[in-house]
Amino acid sequence: MTSNRIKEVALNHFTKNGYEGTSMAQIADDVGIKKQSIYTHFKGKDELFLQVCSDVFADEIKFVIEYIESNSTRFIEDFLYGFLSHYKERYEKNDHTKFWLRTTFFPPTHLYERVMKTVYEYLDQLEELLFPIMEKAIKDGKISSTIDAKRAVAAFLGVLDGILVEMLYGGPERSLKRLDASWYLYWRGLSKN
Repeated sequence: MTSNRIKEVALNHFTKNGYEGTSMAQIADDVGIKKQSIYTHFKGKDELFLQVCSDVFADEIKFVIEYIESNSTRFIEDFLYGFLSHYKERYEKNDHTKFWLRTTFFPPTHLYERVMKTVYEYLDQLEELLFPIMEKAIKDGKISSTIDAKRAVAAFLGVLDGILVEMLYGGPERSLKRLDASWYLYWRGLSKN
C-alpha cells in the first residue's frame, strides 16, 4: 500500500514541478514517512519516476481501449472528433494525462532514452488500435477510398499532437481554437465530398 501511496504523491509532484523540481524529501513529507523509507520501495528517484511513467502509460492505453470499446458504433467523424475532445478534457481534469504530456515533451535529460522508449510504445499501440477503425471506415465508404488508412492515422496523430502542444503552452481557450481549425481541415481531407 505504501508504494502505491508514494507513487500517487510522486505523480502529483512530478506533474506540477517536473522531475528536476521534485525532491524525495517532499514526497516523503506528503506521504507521511521518512525519506529513507522510500528507498525500501524504490532504489531512487529515477526508479520511482520510471515506475510512475510506466503506470501512467498503462492508464493512458486503458483510456484509449475503453474509449474505442464504448464508442465503436459511432460514425467515424464523431468517433475521431470525440477522441480528440476527450483527450482535451482528460488533460484538463486528470493528473495522469498532465504528467504523461509533460513527460512526453519534457523528459528528464538523463532518462530521455528510457522515457522515449515508453512514449514510442504508446504511440505505436495507439496507431495499432486506430488503424482497423480507419481501415473499416474506408471499406464501409465512410471516408474517401483514395485515403490510405496508415496515412490517415498518422495525420490524425499529427492533429492530436498539435492539440496536446497547445494544451501545454496555450491553455484551454487556445487549444479549443486549435482543435476546431485542425479538425475542420483534417476531416475535409478525409471526407468523400
